[in-house]
Amino acid sequence: MRQPIAGYHRDEEQHWVAELACGHCQHVRHNPPWVERPWVTTAAGRESMLGFELNCKKCDQGAPKDL
Repeated sequence: MRQPIAGYHRDEEQHWVAELACGHCQHVRHNPPWVERPWVTTAAGRESMLGFELNCKKCDQGAPKDL
């Protein structure tokens, strides 16, 4: 199920985590060459992606909210 990004925080290893509108969280790493997400490396880039929908596997599984 696709859910919009509502905010961000960093995990204990300082990786960026997207907070989805559904209450689930999802890592949004820029880890070339496997994952290309250069927008996550700057505040302006992250802000530009607020509202962008990511596929939430936790919603598909009926998992409880993370937040």
